[in-house]
Amino acid sequence: MAKTDKISERRGGKTHAGAPPAPPARAPDAALESAPAAPAAAAAEPESVPILDRAFGLGPGGIPSERPPDVLADSLDGLQSLAGGILESLAPRFLRELNHEIRDRLAKAPLELNSYGYDPWGLNVDVARRTMLTFALFYKYYFRVKAYGLENLPRGRMLVIANHAGQIAIDACMIGTATVLEADPPRPLRGMGEYWLPTLPFFNVFMARVGGVVGTPKNCIDILEHGEAVIAFPEGVRGMNKPFRERYKLQEFGNGFMRLALQTNTPIVPVAVVGSEEQAPSLGNFRPLAHLLSMPAFPIVLNFFPLPTRYHIYFGAPMEFRGNPNDEDEVIVKKVEQVKGRIHDMIQRGLRQRRSIFF
Repeated sequence: MAKTDKISERRGGKTHAGAPPAPPARAPDAALESAPAAPAAAAAEPESVPILDRAFGLGPGGIPSERPPDVLADSLDGLQSLAGGILESLAPRFLRELNHEIRDRLAKAPLELNSYGYDPWGLNVDVARRTMLTFALFYKYYFRVKAYGLENLPRGRMLVIANHAGQIAIDACMIGTATVLEADPPRPLRGMGEYWLPTLPFFNVFMARVGGVVGTPKNCIDILEHGEAVIAFPEGVRGMNKPFRERYKLQEFGNGFMRLALQTNTPIVPVAVVGSEEQAPSLGNFRPLAHLLSMPAFPIVLNFFPLPTRYHIYFGAPMEFRGNPNDEDEVIVKKVEQVKGRIHDMIQRGLRQRRSIFF
């Protein structure tokens, strides 16, 4: 209070000459010193909000909070860190060595990461590494993948276009694992997810952390313009849920990938996967249940866990196309059919070369 009075005197307050200074008022000072305690307590109050309320964006008393509900993302990252620590301390030697190999490969990959290990679309390199460790185990020891033609991968941006099967995107995981573990330089692939995937709790955060994005044209163009690699399956749900009797028969391709390639001048790498279409034989698609669950499809499969079929993945030479991305469908379809024909030929050659489904 005394200091405040002196400041006010210097700014024009009048004083009587020779008048002794007024004694400091201790009681009001004590009250002012204790006043800031209230905001501090208020700032600490959100920490006492139940975790479920925070997850739904609620503050004290169930009132909606202005802060975004990021507790789910924080919880996922925390669980991933905990799992990583347990892995390092308890895992056998071959698992630790594989983990270190993936870490070194991702460190060489052309990713745009900030100081916290995230890229502009939410990929976290630590979460991606731990997830890829699981994929690598399946890649090496369960599906025993053989990859061919990885030297065909171009530098810079590219669209990886492949046949699709298996009801869940195991084939995408194996293709992406091949481009990280065996390509030079390592090339993580960005997956374009179905629109309903971000509606799944927890999985929507996980999808972003491992590099997946919603499959909109805008997301794909942004990623390609940053020089990265995008994987897409033009057959879509049609390929995933075709009956077993139609295995390795390519379904109708969508045209969207070709328009994006023309718009961004991106080379297309055709990929043929042999082995994925026998891992989970399908009897068809249960459409009523799929509609009830708001899923694009609900396949009826003979086995709930994929069979240990041997994967053979063929990477073809890049295909480059030029033209107007807004051309009529008839013009675009002719270009799409060239890619489809290349993949078909690669599949047939792979089927002739393999010895059996499992070896």
